[in-house]
Amino acid sequence: MKKILFLTTFLLLGVIGTSNAQLEEGNFMLGADLGSGLVNPATNGLFGINVGLNDGAGFNIGLSPKAGYMINDNFMLGAIVNLGFSKESQDSDEVFVYGAQALSRFYVSPTDADLGDAVPAGQFFLETNAGLSGVNQSGDATTNGFAFGFGPGYSLFLNESIALDASVKYNGLVGAGSVDYQNSLGINLGIQIFLSRSDAEDTIEDFD
Repeated sequence: MKKILFLTTFLLLGVIGTSNAQLEEGNFMLGADLGSGLVNPATNGLFGINVGLNDGAGFNIGLSPKAGYMINDNFMLGAIVNLGFSKESQDSDEVFVYGAQALSRFYVSPTDADLGDAVPAGQFFLETNAGLSGVNQSGDATTNGFAFGFGPGYSLFLNESIALDASVKYNGLVGAGSVDYQNSLGINLGIQIFLSRSDAEDTIEDFD
């Protein structure tokens, strides 16, 4: 019990004591969100991965790797890749989701939002994305073209390098196919790693 209390206290202190050094100009962000990040509700769910255990049940898998660079304090530009596959049941159609989009994120601290000490740790952010993507379902709704998304989120920094993300985003997809326009409101969970320029260079050298 003492070990559990010690570990909990250590983690809380690590979170509360985190500075804004991760969000300084010149730092890199690498990570991924669970879920495809697109309009298909099967792969845009809360957890992004769902495997049915009963006989004939379906499954869905979604993952959105992302990378970014802090061009100045609190503002990041980068890219995101959308990957997803779902099959609701053994007899249902398969759905493939793909995409590559530009990404931006602007962080706002609780004090900047005039919340005072209401939120003890972490950073709010507004994230937007736009690019080429598609949702293809055999025999049903298919759209390939321009995708976009935007919405607020919150990053909880576990230490100077790692953050857990949660966001709510509106996703739209317009283009050619059996459906001209699809949209959805999705909940995204993810984990991000922040590296300074020197840390990134050391990591690359370690792989050489």
